[in-house]
Amino acid sequence: MLKSCPLAVMLTCLAAVTGPAFGAPQASSLNLETATRMTDHVVVKQVGEDATSITFQPGAWPHLLFQAPSPWDWSHSGGLQFTITNRSNSAVTFMLRVDDDVNSDGYHHCRSGSAVALPHQTATYTMEYHRDPMAYGVKGLPSAPHTVGITPEGVGSFNPAHIVQFQIFLNHPKHSHTLILSAMHLAPPLSMKATVDKFGQYTGADWPGKIKNTAQLAASRRTEYAWLAAHHTEPDRDSYGGWSSGPTLAKTGFFHTAYYRGKWTLVDPIGHLFLSFGTDCVQDQYSTFLTGRRNWFSSLPAATSPLARFYGKSTAFMGPIKEGTTFDFFRANLYRKYGPNYRKIWFALAIDRLRAWGFNTIGNWSDPASYQAHQMPYVVTIGVPHSTSVSSGSDYWGQMPDPFDPQYAVNATTAIQAAMAPYKNDPWCLGAFVDNELSWAGQGAQGDYGLAIGAMHEAAAESPAKRAFIAQLHNEYATVAAFNAAWGTQFGNWDALNPPYVVPASLSPRAVSDCKAFVKAFADEYFKVISTAFHQADPNHLYLGCRFAWFARDEVKEAAKYCDVVSFNIYQPSISPSSWEWLNALHKPCIIGEFHCGALDRGMWMPGLVLTPNQQARANTFAGYIQSVAENPAFVGCHWFQFVDEPLTGRTWDGENYNIGFLSCTDSPYREMVAAAHKVFAHVYQLRFPTVAAEISKATGTGGLVAKQVSSTSTSMPGTR
Repeated sequence: MLKSCPLAVMLTCLAAVTGPAFGAPQASSLNLETATRMTDHVVVKQVGEDATSITFQPGAWPHLLFQAPSPWDWSHSGGLQFTITNRSNSAVTFMLRVDDDVNSDGYHHCRSGSAVALPHQTATYTMEYHRDPMAYGVKGLPSAPHTVGITPEGVGSFNPAHIVQFQIFLNHPKHSHTLILSAMHLAPPLSMKATVDKFGQYTGADWPGKIKNTAQLAASRRTEYAWLAAHHTEPDRDSYGGWSSGPTLAKTGFFHTAYYRGKWTLVDPIGHLFLSFGTDCVQDQYSTFLTGRRNWFSSLPAATSPLARFYGKSTAFMGPIKEGTTFDFFRANLYRKYGPNYRKIWFALAIDRLRAWGFNTIGNWSDPASYQAHQMPYVVTIGVPHSTSVSSGSDYWGQMPDPFDPQYAVNATTAIQAAMAPYKNDPWCLGAFVDNELSWAGQGAQGDYGLAIGAMHEAAAESPAKRAFIAQLHNEYATVAAFNAAWGTQFGNWDALNPPYVVPASLSPRAVSDCKAFVKAFADEYFKVISTAFHQADPNHLYLGCRFAWFARDEVKEAAKYCDVVSFNIYQPSISPSSWEWLNALHKPCIIGEFHCGALDRGMWMPGLVLTPNQQARANTFAGYIQSVAENPAFVGCHWFQFVDEPLTGRTWDGENYNIGFLSCTDSPYREMVAAAHKVFAHVYQLRFPTVAAEISKATGTGGLVAKQVSSTSTSMPGTR
C-alpha cells in the first residue's frame, strides 16, 4: 500500500569529495526538507540527524520515493551520492532510480542502476545519472574516488535539470532487509583528465596487484611460472580434457554427443566423457580509441618508442567515435613483460594457464594461434553474410538475416566451406558456432513473433520473407475475405498485402497464431540452410548452433531439429533448474557460449552484465555457475566470456569496458578466479555423474573394468551424433 507524508528532517551533507579524478571539491547539499516521502512495503525510522533506517519488507518492488515539490535542477552536479550501512549478515542488492518526468515507465525518462551493500559494512555510492557513458565511447565511466559506482541505464534522452523524483528500492525480496541511508548529496562533476596510466589502469584508485612499474611485471611472471610448474593440469584428465578414469564410449576419432545415464554429454575422440569448459577470446588484441580522448591518458609512448608499434586505426560498430587512432595497452604490457617475441611466449603460456586452471576448451573468437599447437580442443567461429534482412523489433547487433533469400544459402555454403576447410580433419576441433546473438525476438507482448511483424513491415518485392509470409497466409485462407475476417483487416485482394503493412499493437488470436507459425517456419528455414551447408562442408564436426540470446521457444525447438548441440549465451548468476527444465524436451544437448560476472574493486569502471560486490564474490559466482551447469542434464558445458578484461576505456567495436577477464590488462591473473576454477573443475565430472563416480571409487583398482561395465547402460536419443 502506498503512503505519503512530508519529510521533516532528512539527509543534507556539505562534505567535500576529493580525489585525483575531480576538480575543485564542490559537493552540493541536497535539500529534501520540502520533498514528499512516499513508501510502499517499507518501514522508515529516523536514527540520527542525517541518517534514516529503511526496512524493506517482502513484496513487489518495496521502495522509498522522494518526490520534488517542483523539479530539482541537478544538471551541474556529478551525480547523486549517499552512504549505505548494512548491519545484517547477508549482502543486499538495492536499486536507485531517478526520474525526469512523473510519467516515467521505468525505461524512458529515467536512469536506474543497482549496487550491492555488503554485510556489516558501510560504503558510499555514486550514480552519475546525467552523463551517457556511450557519449564518451564507453559502457561505464568511473565513479567518484573511494565510492562504489552505480551504472545508470535508461532509454532515450534524460533531463537532469528537471528531476521530479527518485527512489531506492529492492527487487521482490523474499525476506525483510534493513539498510541505513545517510549523507545524501550531489557530488561534484567528474573530470576524465589523466584517468588512465601508462599500463592502461585507472589512476583514481589503488588495489592489490596494481602494477606501478615494469619491474613488477617481471616479478609477476616469475611468480606465475612457479605456480604453473606445480599445477600443470587437473588430475584424472586425458589429453583432450576428458574424464580419463570415467566410462569409455564409442571412439570415433572426433568429438560427438551421447545420452548417458539420463544426461547429455560430449564424448572426446578417444571415447571418454567430455564436458566443454572454455574461455572465449583467447587473443592478444585489445585496442581502445585515443581519438577525441587523448587527455584521458597520462602517458602514451613516443613515436620513436618500441611500444609505438601498438598504435593503430580502427572503425566502430556503435558509439561516437566511428573511426580513429587506437592504442593497445594489453599488447604493450605483453611486450614489456615478455619482450619482442611476446606473441609466441604468451600463446604458449595461455594454454598452460588454461590447463592448469582446469579449462579444456578454447572458445569463440580466439586467435588461431591459440589452437594450432593441438594442445587443447577448440571451436571455430563462423559468420554468414547476408544482403536481405528482417527486423524483430529489437535489433541490437542488426536485423535478422532473411533465410528465404536464395542468395543466403549460397553465402552460407561459401562461408562455412572456407571456415572449416583447415579444420575438417582435425580431431582437436570440437565443432563450430555459426552466427551469434541474432535478433530472433523483440520485446513486449509481440516480442516472440517480432520477425513476423517485421516481415509485414517490408515490401514484398524486396523481401523474400514477406513473400513467404504472404504465401503461408494464402495457403491458410481460401479467400482474402477469410483472411480479413481472421485478422480484422480490410484488404481488397491478396496483392494489397504486398506494400509495407504496419501491424496494429493488438492482434486477434488467429493473427497471433499465424505470426507464430511464420516465425517457426522462419527458424526452420534458417537452421535447415545452415545445417545443410555445415554438414556438407564438414561431416566430422559438431554444428553448435547460433548462440541464442533473444529468442522464442518455438525457434529453439526448430534449432534442435538441425543442430548437433543447441547453444545459448546466458548472463545470469547461475543456471536455475526450474527456468531451464524445458530444454529436456528438445532431446538435444545444449551448451552455453557466453557467461560472465564482474566487480568494481580492481579499478575497472564497469562490472559487466552480472554484478558481484568484489573479486572473491565474483569467483564464488563463477564456481556456482559451473556447478549449476554440471548438474543440469541438458547442458554439456559453458564458455566464459572472456579471457582478458576489456580495455578500461572501452573496446573499439562498441565501447564495452567490463571486468570480465581471468587476466587484467597487465596480464595479471585474478587469483580468486584462478583458485575457484582450479577447485570446481577438479571434481566437475563427479558433479555431473555422481553415481558413476561412486561406482568407480568403490571398485578400487578396477576403474577400467567398471568403466566398460557402466558404459553398456548408454542409451540413444534421436539426433545423437
